[in-house]
Amino acid sequence: MTEKTGTFVVTHAEADSAVIRDVETAQVHTLSSNPDLDIHDVLEATVAPEPPLEVTWQLVDVEDRRAIELVDSDLEPTQHAKELAADAEIGDLIQEERAGTGEIHIFCVPAADVEAAATDVLEDEETIARAARLEAVRVEVRQAVDDGVLSVRYLPD
Repeated sequence: MTEKTGTFVVTHAEADSAVIRDVETAQVHTLSSNPDLDIHDVLEATVAPEPPLEVTWQLVDVEDRRAIELVDSDLEPTQHAKELAADAEIGDLIQEERAGTGEIHIFCVPAADVEAAATDVLEDEETIARAARLEAVRVEVRQAVDDGVLSVRYLPD
């Protein structure tokens, strides 16, 4: 095996080891040590297999490290998000680029399921991976329970 450079999210961290996942390929790498990593840290890094067995990996270089802030907002989705959702069916996902960078994902769900859907998004490991791919540092979840609309905003710096 050879070195690999990419964007990784920390999925597990203990005092003496950590597990990272490549956000593009979903390949998992167990690190033989933990250089002060925390769960949900996002790394722009290079990893290499550790000899002689090459079953664990080591961080060779970390170009950037950031945390993704997950926010369960008290705000409702924007009027624009609600308008986009008005033409959608329950179960639909609408993705829209934000002006500048980032994305907004709008989910149409039964009104009774909006809060549970928001919790699922905030607890889903893939939310962090998606934020890392979009170069976001903040994920803001907004709910309109009466309208059955959930918006997830992937926001840059």
